[in-house]
Amino acid sequence: MFQAVAYVSRGLFRSYAGLSVRMNSTGIDQKGVLANRVAVVTGATDGIGFAIARRLARDGAHVVVSSRKQHNVDRAVAALQGEGLSVTGTVCHVGKAEDRERLVATVLEHYGGLDFLVCNAAVNPLVRSTLQASEEVWDKELGPYNVSKTALLGLTRTLSLELAPKGIRVNCLVPGIIKTNFSKVLHMNEVFWNNFKEKYRLQRLGQPEDCAGLVSFLCSPDACYINGENIVVAGFSPQL
Repeated sequence: MFQAVAYVSRGLFRSYAGLSVRMNSTGIDQKGVLANRVAVVTGATDGIGFAIARRLARDGAHVVVSSRKQHNVDRAVAALQGEGLSVTGTVCHVGKAEDRERLVATVLEHYGGLDFLVCNAAVNPLVRSTLQASEEVWDKELGPYNVSKTALLGLTRTLSLELAPKGIRVNCLVPGIIKTNFSKVLHMNEVFWNNFKEKYRLQRLGQPEDCAGLVSFLCSPDACYINGENIVVAGFSPQL
């Protein structure tokens, strides 16, 4: 059974809170750093979420992917199973109780337990001054949204304190500008891109795979003493 479940909504500049719980699973015999683990990844059918689901599965975990639309779930599951990975999926709108219950039932039906949960959230990890060229975008299109989601940084710290006595770790990945369909409002903006190249010497946008390895590490035994951290993957070190 689950000891705890946390969930948040999808969005730009996603963060991923990894809840790590040691559970027993039956009928599992895989190799890899995450062998004998079961992962649930919400919002996992595209972009960063899909890359994370793939990496966790490649590292040995049995992965349950979820998203709000059935055809997206079917496409993601087919792609990952086509790579020989242990993946199943279910539709889940995390704002609906019945969907959350179905997600839990799917995990228990297929694998008998949960080891960690990776959730989608939205966080703006960039201080305002770093995106002067795109302030118009932040102020008029994404401002209130990003302010509301920045609260997830504090949520990570709070949950990590509350859940630690239960043996559950909570850490948050805070991606910068990652090239996904959702973030194209920025990376397809010529003014923004020219300003980005001038300020950030890596001279490239982040890719979803740049985030996946860190999530796998945070869910692994090697990160067993890391808890309550908001870790930026943005090609630079902003002040949060």
